[in-house]
Amino acid sequence: MADFDIVVIGGGIVGLSTAMQLSRRFPGKAIAVLEKEPILAGHQTGRNSGVIHAGVYYEPGSLKAQFCRQGSAATMRFCEEYGIPFEQRGKLLVATSAEELPRMEKLHERARANGLEVHRVGKDELTEREPHVTGLGALFIPASGIVDYGKVTRRMGTILTDAGGTIMTNSEVRDLSEQPDSVEIVLNDGALLRARHVVACAGINADRLARLCGLAADLAIIPFRGEYFRLGPSRNRIVQHLIYPIPDPSLPFLGVHLTPMIGGFVTVGPNAVLAFARDGYRLGDINSKDLWEMARFRGFRRMIIDNIRSGLAEIANSLSSRRYLALCQRYCPELELTDLHPHPAGVRAQAVNRDGRLLHDFLIERTARTVHVLNAPSPAATSALPIGRHIADIAGAHFNYA
Repeated sequence: MADFDIVVIGGGIVGLSTAMQLSRRFPGKAIAVLEKEPILAGHQTGRNSGVIHAGVYYEPGSLKAQFCRQGSAATMRFCEEYGIPFEQRGKLLVATSAEELPRMEKLHERARANGLEVHRVGKDELTEREPHVTGLGALFIPASGIVDYGKVTRRMGTILTDAGGTIMTNSEVRDLSEQPDSVEIVLNDGALLRARHVVACAGINADRLARLCGLAADLAIIPFRGEYFRLGPSRNRIVQHLIYPIPDPSLPFLGVHLTPMIGGFVTVGPNAVLAFARDGYRLGDINSKDLWEMARFRGFRRMIIDNIRSGLAEIANSLSSRRYLALCQRYCPELELTDLHPHPAGVRAQAVNRDGRLLHDFLIERTARTVHVLNAPSPAATSALPIGRHIADIAGAHFNYA
């Protein structure tokens, strides 16, 4: 007999959304979540910018575009239903140079193609809306907001356990072995669990778990550290909206932005610098195993060659607070070095294929008894409810649940 019908590996927002929705869909099933940390949402979910994205940037028709638009509305409804604080502040995408204006227009077209409400904002209106922000123009997207995704995840966990589900923290998966009638799971303490089926939402370790099941031969997860600063209390009201630059369309990162947080303060960030450990939240964090796996993967070497200029620029910005500040001063020139205070960094799990291409969309693969979320990039937190529903659909059909 299996210990559980379904084990979900990963206690971030994607894993908890999936487990919660599986428990609602199949109330008779014994469902457990395994999380390697002592708390839920300890990594990407609890260390992001807290933005509820509207879905401006993503290729029309892609899973990203569909899930983000659905997820933005679903996240706000979830927060209203369960009393979780959130604010719909709206986002301003600010063009600070003439060369960014055509890119801004393309974003306007993309936002409309994705069915979003979007408004062009001229220079004078931008100043009226945000007196401390400078730019040639902007796009205003009303649907964007802010929330504490850790609180959202923990509420999902409560819903799961109230429905009879199990959450096991401090439970790192060391091995997976797929048998004809079950999946055997070895934990860090040597315990052996058996599940009829497994859904892996393991974020930074998604490729490692997938390879244990014979998948992910042609991709690897590469960690990118996103470094933030927090503005001092005197700057808590420096902006009212979320202030974003016009992003580089060749990269899956949105650039350093100003974000009013639910806690009442403002953060600046993140950048995107290569991390030397999968949990490398500090510059000096180095893991030899992680480095060796990256170095021997052909796609990593190809990615470095193809992106050497932008990669070196990110490293320089990471090492120099003045360079980091200059990124912010492009659209908020009155900020000074003394305004930047330390704030916890995050690490983004970015899937890269063998040709060195960074995968932009969600990627889900499966074996007979497992489903693996191999790439769930930003805006995964915003999109967690529709992603969880999608994974539950896949699992229900693939595992032949009634």
